[in-house]
Amino acid sequence: MNLFDLIKPEAVKVIANVSSKKRLMQNLAEHTETIYGIESDSALQALLEREGLGSTGVGQGVALPHARIRDLSAVSGVFMLLEKPIDFGAVDRQPVDVVFCLFAPEAAGVEHLKALALVSRTLREPSICAKLRANPDAAKIYTILTELERDRAA
Repeated sequence: MNLFDLIKPEAVKVIANVSSKKRLMQNLAEHTETIYGIESDSALQALLEREGLGSTGVGQGVALPHARIRDLSAVSGVFMLLEKPIDFGAVDRQPVDVVFCLFAPEAAGVEHLKALALVSRTLREPSICAKLRANPDAAKIYTILTELERDRAA
């Protein structure tokens, strides 16, 4: 599994201003509907339910919201870079500006966990996050996210 298998170039977005965690979740759900056809109300509800179990803000300005969706055929991702970080209730209490959201089929099991692990490993790398934050262009962000994996796959 590679990041380029999880996310489409058009699923990457830079957001100028988000006022809250809930509004960010709404943006993620709406963008997911546009890109993958997942009904936004279902996506939002699933994200909020998962977030209710505990924050997916993993620290160092990174959040990995994720949820399982019925009738989804493959693990799918959406990436958002926030120009203004927001309070996300992260484990280190730092505001979040790098968000990689994953949706998985209800029966994905280990595939969902592998995708989360891959995204987490990638975004735990300070140099990658620094590059993402320094390039607020969706096409460049997609390249940064996927170039390391493409190099490894080659």
